Amino acid sequence: MSERDVKKPETRDDFLKMLTEAVKKELETRGIRRGKPTKPTVSGTAKMLNIHRDTLYAWLKEFNVDFKQFSEALSAKFPSIGDVEGSTYLIGEALIGEGNEVAHVDLLIGDKDGPVGEAFAAGLSHLSMGHTPLLAVVRPNLPPKPHTLLVPKVTVKNLEDANKIFGPAQAAVAKAVADAVEEEIIPKNKVDDWVIICSVFVHPKAKDYRKIYHYNYSATKLALKRALAKYPSLEKLFYDKDRAKHPIMGFRVPRLWRPPYLQISLDIPDLERTKKIIAQIPRSDRVILEVGTPLIKRYGTKVINQLREVAKDKFFVADLKTLDVGKVEVDLAYEETADAVVAAGLAPPETLNAFIYEAKRLGIYAVVDMLNVENPVKKLKTLKEFPEVIVLHRGIDQETGRTIGLELIQELRRAFKDKRFLIAVAGGIVPGTAREALEKGADIIIVGRYITQSKDVERAVRDFLELTPEMREDIDLFRVHVE
Repeated sequence: MSERDVKKPETRDDFLKMLTEAVKKELETRGIRRGKPTKPTVSGTAKMLNIHRDTLYAWLKEFNVDFKQFSEALSAKFPSIGDVEGSTYLIGEALIGEGNEVAHVDLLIGDKDGPVGEAFAAGLSHLSMGHTPLLAVVRPNLPPKPHTLLVPKVTVKNLEDANKIFGPAQAAVAKAVADAVEEEIIPKNKVDDWVIICSVFVHPKAKDYRKIYHYNYSATKLALKRALAKYPSLEKLFYDKDRAKHPIMGFRVPRLWRPPYLQISLDIPDLERTKKIIAQIPRSDRVILEVGTPLIKRYGTKVINQLREVAKDKFFVADLKTLDVGKVEVDLAYEETADAVVAAGLAPPETLNAFIYEAKRLGIYAVVDMLNVENPVKKLKTLKEFPEVIVLHRGIDQETGRTIGLELIQELRRAFKDKRFLIAVAGGIVPGTAREALEKGADIIIVGRYITQSKDVERAVRDFLELTPEMREDIDLFRVHVE
């Protein structure tokens, strides 16, 4: 076909449709589907349309289309696949549904001549008792493309189990793959080059064939979308990892790299009263619970586990104020599920080094409290190991109501700018001093009596949680899991 045979579009919509097809074809031809992200060009698109680029420029002007803006929007719909030139190797996962019919799918997508293709052939030719792989088919004699190998996760023990796999699960996976191609989730020009391995969970007690099909179709479709989009992004992962709750585990394990936080010091040596205080604290990802020294001295470190009965998702700090045998005391707190443990900055460097090393080895936070330390910067420079949290602290017996040690926040930042750590402030903190500390760069505000001795614990906590936009946004959140 020559340029003379290419008719000029009559309307802007006709032109946009023609342009879309040409840009998509150019992107595919130039290899975006094999891990080579690129941008469409006017010349390349004109070539796909079989017209001169000057003709395309004229049409763009006539129909008022910004080629750069148009092509960028379209390119965003074509995620690059594969990190390096060579075999495609993509991974997807999805959990959908509820009850015994719940579906969990793990899958691999890749080239026939790559590692996924090798695994596909090996799975089809090396059978395993109770986990026999089978080709997914929409109906007998009608497999989808790319060809898909279904692998049962749960051991197939009898004909009833086999019927669920060879019936609704097999059909659901096959239909999801076929629909994904039709909807251009999977590029059509790859259906003969790629294969899919799909690992499927079907509970032995599942009974409802319609739900088995329904959930496995949705899970496969979602896993395919995620694989092609390289889900999750690091931003998504980092944001959710400390907020997520695994449904089977049943509780969250938060970390502390999204300050600011409010740390409530539970110093009252009365277990039942402390539990009642915890029960009144409003829900917030910004709240940390400190098991205070008096409470630990009365009940021992086992009190941490006892407090988890009423706050299983909370981040617990064991305020041991360790001065000696650093490793031993870290182990004591760790065995009782503490998330962080506190040593006194007055301890010898050898003790602090052992303390911090052991905490990091076990994966919990090492906190050093600078109460009565004359020169915190100098003391920290003597250490081989650096803590995750440094506490600038005025003791209860020293409180005068004045703001304390806030000038040290920036001094610590400057002195240890190559370190990643949080700075906490403690000692007679009230909302006014807390606001000042946050403005000067504090990451954690440690509050005790203002909250624990308040007649309205909830209101006292909110006085602090409402100090910053970040803390306000995290109060009383009902999280809806959306992908």
